[in-house]
Amino acid sequence: MTKITADQGTTGESPAGQSKNRIVMMVLLAFLLMSLSVFIGERRESSVIVVQFPSGIELEAEVADTPEKLLFGLAFRDRLPPNGAMLYIFEENGLHRVRTKEYRFPVDILWVDESHHVVHMVEHAEPCFHDPCPFYGPPPVAARYVIQTEAGFLKKTGVKQSDELKYSLRM
Repeated sequence: MTKITADQGTTGESPAGQSKNRIVMMVLLAFLLMSLSVFIGERRESSVIVVQFPSGIELEAEVADTPEKLLFGLAFRDRLPPNGAMLYIFEENGLHRVRTKEYRFPVDILWVDESHHVVHMVEHAEPCFHDPCPFYGPPPVAARYVIQTEAGFLKKTGVKQSDELKYSLRM
């Protein structure tokens, strides 16, 4: 005959097993709550930086300033707004590479150094829907910023390497 103690409850699990189950459940609950907060939490307005090109053309660049934007970029979006772009600001100069996994439209990509000069460009980077997705870059020299905009922008505006860009924060 099996004796059930108060510590074992009715499942017959040892106290260590029950403790492990509680920890797993707490971790899963915490993950669920964090995931929900991303979707139903209050959204703050994105930072917008206006990027001006030598031709006078301006882009309103949404700054990839959250972990989600840094990870996904323009993925899952149907399009960019007119004169829109995504601006990635890296903590350090480097040979940064990007990819277009789950993008729904092609993009032009510019790598810009700390002095705001264009150091590398890729025209018409196609969306990628299946792994392995290609990486674009790295640039030939270290860059601090990457700008992604609609495909055709580079050709339409005549942007070229060594062009100096001007940035201003839009409040």
